[in-house]
Amino acid sequence: MPAPLHVPVLLDRVVALLAPALERDEDRTAGRERVLVDCTLGLGGHSEAVLVRLPHSRVVGIDRDPQALALAGERLAPFGDRFTGVHAVYDEIPDVLGELGLPEVDAVLFDLGVSSMQLDRRERGFAYAEDAPLDMRMDGSTGPTAADVLNTYSVGELTRVLRDYGEEKFARKIAQAVVRRRESEPFTTSGPLVELLYAEIPAPARRTGGHPAKRTFQALRMEVNDELTVLRRALPTAIDAIGVGGRVVVESYHSLEDRLVKQAFTAATRSEVPPDLPFVPEGSEPALRLVTRGSEQADAAEIAENPRAASVRLRAVERVRPAERPTGRPTSRSGSKPGKNTGKNTSTSTSRSTNRGVA
Repeated sequence: MPAPLHVPVLLDRVVALLAPALERDEDRTAGRERVLVDCTLGLGGHSEAVLVRLPHSRVVGIDRDPQALALAGERLAPFGDRFTGVHAVYDEIPDVLGELGLPEVDAVLFDLGVSSMQLDRRERGFAYAEDAPLDMRMDGSTGPTAADVLNTYSVGELTRVLRDYGEEKFARKIAQAVVRRRESEPFTTSGPLVELLYAEIPAPARRTGGHPAKRTFQALRMEVNDELTVLRRALPTAIDAIGVGGRVVVESYHSLEDRLVKQAFTAATRSEVPPDLPFVPEGSEPALRLVTRGSEQADAAEIAENPRAASVRLRAVERVRPAERPTGRPTSRSGSKPGKNTGKNTSTSTSRSTNRGVA
């Protein structure tokens, strides 16, 4: 089956932000490959562009979705051992790098949210356009599904999920209706949920803000995959992983995601010197600097061509001073981190002897 069409958001700008970290003059003379960790590999669009346009680069692609990893591996196979695919969740960056023998890397990329492939595959349950199983797991081999959330969470828990992750004004009304409905018949597919949302969201509200199911489906997806918790853990590890001159670039599509990115980048670039001190002592400068001023957005032309770009917020930082690294990195991902349903898998998608270059 051919891979669904995937148009990477802000592709040219992302590559331009990564290029200074991945194509430095000293690399060309020393023959050294610069390493990008693509934490949300998806179908490999961003990684492919980097490998094509930046010939001294190598990509380690991480994805928790085995289907996406396989498709990206096929797409990137022509690049041989310049690409390595790893089945993992992106808060496992230190463990992945430890297993690959990489003490540091040159760039880290996050393109957050759901991929086009996941939306286009009916059986994955991410889309609300047709009746489909309520799954929504990015790694379909582990963890509770969206149906499990709908059928087991209390009214209060459902309200929190819909309000916080979906910014749904009618969160409690919807949660109460879900609990009433499941008493007679549990939720298994998306059709009954979409019908319920049409019934519970008032007509005037349905006429604005897109499809009435959009916010609820987004909220369920973020809860099922524990996306904000994973991102909160991943950002500091990504910042710690880059060497001097390295960059972390993040595309987010939700206000809560962007808030976490902004907070992490602000903390990493903040000076600890008292503001009334007339000078900054040597060695007290921030270890990182902001590359983007605030968040960058897609222009009207890109949004017209790729509607998914409408909500993107792009931020980047660069390391200017060495990191204080702990002695030794973990060498195994056999243990799980605290937190619910991170969807982790304790092994790479295939053995590393074969997955480098072919995922």
